[in-house]
Amino acid sequence: MRNTNILETIQMIEEQKLDIRTVTMGISLLDCADSDGEVARRKIYDKITSCAANLVSVCEGIEAELGIPIVNKRIAVTPIALVAGASNDEDYVEFARTLDATAKAVGVNFVGGFSALVDKGMTPADEKLIRSIPRALAETDVVCSSVDIGSSRAGINMSAVKLMGETIRATADLTADAHGFGCAKLVVFANAVSDNPFMAGAFHGVQEADTTISVGVSGPGVVHRALQKVRGESFDTCAEEIKKAAFKITRVGQLVGTLASERLGVPFNIIDLSLAPTAEIGDSVAHILEEMGLETVGTHGTVAALALLNDAVKKGGLMACSNVGGLSGSFIPISEDIGMIESAAAGHITLDKLEAMTAICSVGLDMVAVPGDTPAATLAAMIADEAAIGVMNHKTTAVRVIPAVGLGVGDMVEFGGLLGRAPVMPTHTPSAEAFIARCGRIPSPVHGFRN
Repeated sequence: MRNTNILETIQMIEEQKLDIRTVTMGISLLDCADSDGEVARRKIYDKITSCAANLVSVCEGIEAELGIPIVNKRIAVTPIALVAGASNDEDYVEFARTLDATAKAVGVNFVGGFSALVDKGMTPADEKLIRSIPRALAETDVVCSSVDIGSSRAGINMSAVKLMGETIRATADLTADAHGFGCAKLVVFANAVSDNPFMAGAFHGVQEADTTISVGVSGPGVVHRALQKVRGESFDTCAEEIKKAAFKITRVGQLVGTLASERLGVPFNIIDLSLAPTAEIGDSVAHILEEMGLETVGTHGTVAALALLNDAVKKGGLMACSNVGGLSGSFIPISEDIGMIESAAAGHITLDKLEAMTAICSVGLDMVAVPGDTPAATLAAMIADEAAIGVMNHKTTAVRVIPAVGLGVGDMVEFGGLLGRAPVMPTHTPSAEAFIARCGRIPSPVHGFRN
């Protein structure tokens, strides 16, 4: 039995693209706040380089020992608006530069937390941070930014939604030479979670421990292979097979997280069960949905297939580990999933269908390329729609949309690496300008008031 398990694990890694997508260290920077911005930044640099000094080497040691690839090593920090707000700085670009330098010093792939939480209102510090985002993302390499603009308890901050539409537009324009690539590092949330290890939306919540280790697993290929074994059988059988596969994937993630926690002397936080695809053959969430019997992802039945997948992944993972958190669902980033790329290029999947899929998973409009001349109001309206789905359904939703400057519908934009490539998808052309200009707040739903 033991030999069978070992061989099965080797097969999952070699043939089915099983990997640990990320080991993310969360670091609180609340004790780094200072009225002098320069002093605060020095404290931030010192704390991160001290806490994360061995993160990469420990992860590489675990990779070598277990033979399981750990694709990314990442850091998530306290939302910078909360830390920088104590300073007298008028913009926070220098804080982003510090985070960038720090990440490079310890050798991690990304650092997240250039963030603000404005679901109910904006402080001056929040606004300064949001207005700093375009330059911050244009002038750094590995810094990721996120803004929470709505929650089921507070409703949707439409003034912040308008500002984020303008921010995405400005970020695209400042990174026009790379077809708006800066926007790939910016996520707009509703009901953001504070323990998400995945970028670009990771930040370290104020209620978390001083330093933590979280793990984001992957493994669409493992689930796909499990479903291939039960072709033509009932959905009950499909769900069972997905649960078993998710259990195995999560067990691997828990082992890696436990080892990293012990060796770094940092508390183990959560495992995020999200199926995170890549643009490689055999590593696609879209192909899982098609394995259930859809001719192509995006056709009728796609939302139902995604519902089954998401639920079964959660059930299987929860049995394997009690410390489950983050987003824990399925990611459907267009540019990072070979099946989604193919379907979008063929016109089978649209923005409207992706919005419908957001009712099931957390990140529906994810790594979506839209025409380079898409106006800020249209971008804001897309955010508002996604936020409404999240707020009304008590779930996290997010938008990572990229106006591909210089490109139009049907063109392909190349991002490279894990971020893949994406066909530019059409948006609706009628204007939402007057709608977005209203600002204010869409009130929380009546069922949002629970205590």
